[in-house]
Amino acid sequence: MAEQGGFTLRQEPRLDAKHLAFAYQDEAVQFVVERTYSAIFHEQGLGKTKIAIDVMLTWLREKSVDTVLVITKKSLIANWTREFGSHSHLTPLVLSEDSARNYYVFTTPARVVLCHYEVARKEERRFTAWLGSRRVAVIIDEAAKLKNPEAELTKTFFRLSSLFSKRVIMTGTPVANRPYDVWAQVYFLDGGKALGTDFPTFKESADFDPDHARDPDGFRAYQGRLSAINDRLASLSVRETKNGGRISLPSKEFVRVECDWEPGQLELYRQVREELSATVVRGGQLIEEDQESVLKRLLRLVQIASNPRMVDERYNIEPGKFSKLYELVSDITAKGEKAIVWTSFNENCEWLTKKLSSFGAHALNGRMPMERRNAVVKWFLENEADQVLVATPGAAKEGLTLTVANHVIFYDRTYSLDDYLQAQDRIHRVSQTRTCFVYNLIMIDSVDEWVDVLIEEKRLAAQLTQGDITVDEYSAKATLSFFEVLRKILG
Repeated sequence: MAEQGGFTLRQEPRLDAKHLAFAYQDEAVQFVVERTYSAIFHEQGLGKTKIAIDVMLTWLREKSVDTVLVITKKSLIANWTREFGSHSHLTPLVLSEDSARNYYVFTTPARVVLCHYEVARKEERRFTAWLGSRRVAVIIDEAAKLKNPEAELTKTFFRLSSLFSKRVIMTGTPVANRPYDVWAQVYFLDGGKALGTDFPTFKESADFDPDHARDPDGFRAYQGRLSAINDRLASLSVRETKNGGRISLPSKEFVRVECDWEPGQLELYRQVREELSATVVRGGQLIEEDQESVLKRLLRLVQIASNPRMVDERYNIEPGKFSKLYELVSDITAKGEKAIVWTSFNENCEWLTKKLSSFGAHALNGRMPMERRNAVVKWFLENEADQVLVATPGAAKEGLTLTVANHVIFYDRTYSLDDYLQAQDRIHRVSQTRTCFVYNLIMIDSVDEWVDVLIEEKRLAAQLTQGDITVDEYSAKATLSFFEVLRKILG
């Protein structure tokens, strides 16, 4: 038996990769394997999974660890299993919510173990004992899941952090929605060396202040603070973007599709808007300046602009966006191409799937059991007749490669930057060969226009924090028009 680390296996797995990596992927591998902790922040669609698997293979070949633990979202377990088979000769043992079966995994010598976040929390006690018995490296996929330092899940990972021999986090959107989202992810790695140990102070310095729109000096100082975050992360993180010139991808075209109101829909929208305006705006000024509170209030307007039946079950007419959606899907499928239709709401997902059934539409949402979700993805990938996938970002925005499609249609969007970026890049990835199209359906003079502005402002702040653009580029593009557009929408 070959000896490696703290235990031996009757038959060691082959530790060579099945495929060569791109140069930028090789560079990322070298960056990670040389460090005790690091972050892979490559933009979504650039093959972070391939990088992670090559890192594991290197660690195991060099015998610097005994076991590598991969933690991902529950919906991505099947995808990671496929990726191991595609890129390596490794077969991971899988920890699940079945504690009895997990006993076997914890007591069996294995080079690679795979589990999802909730298992790590549920099995914290056994993880603690297991990590004390061998040298375990951890790779945390979609690490933005840990963005909230007050969440019990995040606290679990903080407690386990020092027990891992090596720590790696991966996400294409480290700034999922706000610049301060990166703090907890990095704290898991280094215990506060890069971004400090005081989250409230960090949050205050990195959060946008509405007064910046009227205070040029304060706005410049804010830009400097965001840029400084990236400077402090440089020693522990590696990031590649699609615009970095290292890899050639097909272009991604954005199409704004303006939609007209259905009369009953418009009437309901106006009623709810007037009710909200009375509680948020007075005398042309916002009463409530807490953005999160405003966002929650505005969700009903987003739903009505999408599909009023989510607010009023008596509504049984096709809303304004649907005719435009049907035209788009008809044109796309007539060319023999596939499309993903994104909606933020489970109820809408199911309704749209029925309405688009003639195109072989399948639903993929959070209400579906995991086995059903995996089957839907398989059908969409393998069957030519299944031309449309109607999905919610919560169920399908991360990890999946869906490059059999080259069109994504956002029937509606909430204010999540992470949802928007991750969802569109299910099709714009290293294996894509065709031009990709991103359609945003916008109701005229509605909250959709405000969402458009908000997402763009968030994207610019994220790019500056992540080092994708300079302070000068950010300053030239940022409009800080969040409240101006909001007043117009609620006016």
